[in-house]
Amino acid sequence: GVGKFGHHLVNKLLELDNEVMIIDSNEDHIRDMFTKVNSARVGDCTNVEVLKSLGIRNFDVIIVCIAEDFQNSLEVTNLVKELGGRHVISMASRDIQAKFLLRNGADEVIYPDKDIAEKWAERYSLDNIFDYIDLPGPYGIYEISPLQEWVGKSIRESNIAAKYKVSILGIRRSGDEEMNIMPSADYVIQDKEHLMVMAHNDVAARLLDTRK
Repeated sequence: GVGKFGHHLVNKLLELDNEVMIIDSNEDHIRDMFTKVNSARVGDCTNVEVLKSLGIRNFDVIIVCIAEDFQNSLEVTNLVKELGGRHVISMASRDIQAKFLLRNGADEVIYPDKDIAEKWAERYSLDNIFDYIDLPGPYGIYEISPLQEWVGKSIRESNIAAKYKVSILGIRRSGDEEMNIMPSADYVIQDKEHLMVMAHNDVAARLLDTRK
């Protein structure tokens, strides 16, 4: 199923240099992708013979993006897993759907709308945060400006990891796309920089709260 979410997903997978096959029962849904992907098929994935023709076992990941018809999504998820799908990811919009999908073959369930909503809620509930990436468990990656007491000092001098319980994953200048990944302990933090830090959500909230 290649709807709006599927299109964004496919484009990003291709941008990251993955080999991608797509299949949808409606040719109009995927016509614009024919020249982009490695392979495109038109077919009904609730038909086991169609799925068998795809060589399910040859794919590292299979993503079931059927959003409109949960019964079809559940059926396809189950068939794909029975045919040897290594890692099957399915979409859900509610927890009850996720439970059924996980019981019927899904190795992982994603909530596109819920995930995006929660990400932006986290971002706009905290001051002085430029971006946020949710991680499994109570952790996240936060893009923040440095505390004033860090400016002009090296990461070692500021003792950030021990004192604040956060790990600096990268640093970049405001407005600059290039990032210094895993900066050394001798790196001197400057004003107007953005820090990508990994931290427990409670720790990040306390750290950001000190700026108010």
